[in-house]
Amino acid sequence: MANITFEETFEKLLAEKKYSTIKDVLITMNPSDVAAMLEGVGEEAMPLLFRLLPKEQAAETFVEMDSEYQELLILGFSDKELHEVVAEMYVDDAVALVDEMPANVVKRILAQADPQMRKEINEILRYPEYSAGSIMTTEYVNLRPSMTCGEAITHIRRTGVDKETIYTCYVTRERKLLGTVTVRELLTSPDGALVESLMETNVISVETHDDREDVARMFAKYNFIALPVVDSEMRMVGIVTFDDAMDVIEEETTEDIEIMAGMVPSEKPYLRSSPFELFKNRMPWLLILMVSATFTGLIITNSEHALAAQVVLAAFIPMLMGTGGNSGAQASVTVIRALSLDEIELKDLPVIIWKEIRTAVLCGVVLAAACFVKIMLVDGLAMRNPNVTPTVALTVCITMAFTVLVAKVIGCILPLVAKKLGFDPAVMASPFITTIVDALSLLIYFLIADITLI
Repeated sequence: MANITFEETFEKLLAEKKYSTIKDVLITMNPSDVAAMLEGVGEEAMPLLFRLLPKEQAAETFVEMDSEYQELLILGFSDKELHEVVAEMYVDDAVALVDEMPANVVKRILAQADPQMRKEINEILRYPEYSAGSIMTTEYVNLRPSMTCGEAITHIRRTGVDKETIYTCYVTRERKLLGTVTVRELLTSPDGALVESLMETNVISVETHDDREDVARMFAKYNFIALPVVDSEMRMVGIVTFDDAMDVIEEETTEDIEIMAGMVPSEKPYLRSSPFELFKNRMPWLLILMVSATFTGLIITNSEHALAAQVVLAAFIPMLMGTGGNSGAQASVTVIRALSLDEIELKDLPVIIWKEIRTAVLCGVVLAAACFVKIMLVDGLAMRNPNVTPTVALTVCITMAFTVLVAKVIGCILPLVAKKLGFDPAVMASPFITTIVDALSLLIYFLIADITLI
């Protein structure tokens, strides 16, 4: 008997319109799983199944859905339903929703938000798009230093239900951040102990205009659950939570991968991107790289005398260009990764170049030796090509060694220079490096051929 999957069972229940059973199943599931399930049932059934969810779970599920499905649900919501969903959302989730919706939908969302939430949404939206302020939430537990542990716990019980996280509490006086204290410390201390005596005063915080990618890295470095966000006068304005930091890391990593592949970053998942959208994202870089490859053609054209004297040289051009491009890509990706993890800076450039030179010498010698054996055995003996002589093989191998050296040096320098100039280092990845190294490898090849063969 064939095994029936959960998805098949769910589809069967939906086809038989057993909504009571479906509701019993959905309320036991995690909101992320419910969101994935709803996105797969089709536009007609999705609003119906969403209305089966309890109010709190519905809001949590709504947050986990992609923006196009959120918009679809909002268009089908009554004002009351929209108000219930928005009222259950945390402020940072509401900001993310508003930021992704078209203007007519945003008006409806803000109209159904209560005045306090509307005010907080507008405050966060004023911060630059890629700043810490743009991903923070204003819903955190705020304690006074003069509170006792008993008073603090009572305060958390009363207000914590509406806060994004309650484990770390922030001690302030007139909005100035004084320190932090954990719920664990409050629960394990005497009721009469003052919060001021328990709080950690050496607080690591970020400012509202700090780059959100730098903020996300701090979570990996310090293993925080949340980070306080302050203004220029150290006044507490909000917190960034680890789930938002993970979203930032995912977005930035995706963007870097796309840039390194020679594409314009896309905000849509692959399966939801139309062929025309993919065309728009890919075509600019393809055109730039195609035009830049003109230099390679010019070099070959200007070296026709070398090719005419030794036609066999043309057979080894793809191997040399490919090896050079791969060598440069290895160095650039290594440096880009180190830059993204803050392991290196521009001041480390001499050390990096020296390290890559030594690496290139080792790689170049091994590749040149293997290449010499391959040319003599395969191209010379096996293919019985009389034009493949030891001098030709030596020319190719010397070129390969120098190409690897030049490629690795360029591959490590360009990302650092790009960052210094304010560009994304990922721009200097495989396609760009390969185009530069292709041209240089040909220059080296024909220069050495002029010396050794002509």
